[in-house]
Amino acid sequence: QVQLVESEGGVVHPGGSLRLSCAASGSAFSISTMAWYRQAPGKRRELVAGITSAGSTNYADSVKGRFTISRDNAKNTVYLQMNSLKPEDTAVYYCKSRGFGYEYWGQGTQITVSS
Repeated sequence: QVQLVESEGGVVHPGGSLRLSCAASGSAFSISTMAWYRQAPGKRRELVAGITSAGSTNYADSVKGRFTISRDNAKNTVYLQMNSLKPEDTAVYYCKSRGFGYEYWGQGTQITVSS
């Protein structure tokens, strides 16, 4: 069983920045694909960014050039650096770990972008 613990979210002004982190328990982190998803009120959960065990990344079009996903295998942690935040980035952000035969989710953290 893997536990994913996300950092606390918060309220950010438009144009501001925030870095989320997600710490994973267990020994399989380095071979897992990690990802950040988000779900806004009344909308489906969507992929924000993903990073493979080899470090390859992919992003939703809506966040390309603004968000950066990274991982530190020594710390079993994945990060999401969010810059130039917009009100439409407001959502609950979830961390996900995926590998062969398993998938785990974090509890989610609320990010609100508002002036």
